[in-house]
Formats: sequence, C-alpha cells, structure tokens
Amino acid sequence: MSTVADKLAKKSSHKTSAKQVRLRLVYIDFWSAVKLSFLAAVALAVVTIVSFFLVYMVISTTGLISRVDEFFQSISDGSVSLTDFIGLPQVMAVGAIVAILNLIVVTVLGAVIAGIYNLAVKVTGGLLVGFTSN
Repeated sequence: MSTVADKLAKKSSHKTSAKQVRLRLVYIDFWSAVKLSFLAAVALAVVTIVSFFLVYMVISTTGLISRVDEFFQSISDGSVSLTDFIGLPQVMAVGAIVAILNLIVVTVLGAVIAGIYNLAVKVTGGLLVGFTSN
C-alpha cells in the first residue's frame, strides 16, 4: 500500500521548471499604506516608551542623576533640586509625548509616500518586480 508520505516523496523527486514572472507595481492602495505605516508607528512607539524607561533606569541605578543634582545644587544656592524635575513620571510623560508625535508623523509620512509614488508612477511607469516559483 502506498502511503501519503510515499506519494509526497515521488512528487518531490520530479524537477519542475521554475517559472519567472516580471510584474510592474503601478499602484499602492492609499488606505493599505496608511494602515501599514500606522502599524509600524505603533511598534516604534512601544520601542520608544520601553527605551525611555530602560535609559532612565540605567542612569538612575548608576547614580548619575544624584551626581548631576549635587553639581547643580553646588552651582546654584541649593534652593532648586534637579530631582524635582527629573523623575520616572516626568521621563515617562516625555517618552509618551515623543511616542505620540512619532505615531502621527510616521503615519502621515507613509500616506504621503504612497501618494507620491502613485503620482510618480504616471511618469515612470512603475517599479519592475520579478517573482519566481520554486
């Protein structure tokens, strides 16, 4: 009796000729580009928030903030403490603001690039892409 594995082994031993297809990319769907750029921007926002947290934790653990605070207090009369302005909530708030601004900018940039490509295709004819089947 022939099993499914035997049939698959017979099929894999046959050499099939690889077909090549050359296609032109002549249109990028605007809303697909916006959705994809938004997804990339969300990933970038998460990376931004985590990196702000990790950098603050490394700087705080090494004691760099306290040394800078001591230096700042020695320059001033000691009435203002730098740790009042640089704390984890403040750093995370700045990180969130930067992440939100990046989210907006990257999403709009993806939409603009898709629109520019769709306009440039009318002049250039599109991007030639080759595909092959293995």
